[in-house]
Amino acid sequence: MGILIMKNDYEKQLRDAGVRITRPRRVILDILSQTEGHPDALEIFRRAVEVDSSISLSTVYRTMKLLEEQGAIHRHAFDGGPSRFEQAGNQHHDHLIDMETGDVIEFHSEMIEKLQEEIARSLGYEIIHHRFELYGRKIKKQQN
Repeated sequence: MGILIMKNDYEKQLRDAGVRITRPRRVILDILSQTEGHPDALEIFRRAVEVDSSISLSTVYRTMKLLEEQGAIHRHAFDGGPSRFEQAGNQHHDHLIDMETGDVIEFHSEMIEKLQEEIARSLGYEIIHHRFELYGRKIKKQQN
């Protein structure tokens, strides 16, 4: 659904924050710039050590935390699972999480957005930020 962020954009955000771009960080940023979806830190780590075996899981976590603090990525904790990351800057969307496969499906519904606004307004609020997550499993087709 989203536009992939260029590695240079991640690097610039970190440099602007005064963060040094080490080789391990550059590898991690490279992986992120090539990844669609919602990878977790272990997935990023597995891919990173294929490129540079000296990269540690803690380096991945620290880099993800820095990117999150700079607003370059969003962290999600779907139903108590491991934190998963998604590039910031995409249009607003919600998530449907497949409970059997762990797949995360992005979707947007004007009807849901309007209903949320209506509910907030009726309670005397304006929505500043929200996350909407659905959890489900595929409906199995019945055989006749």
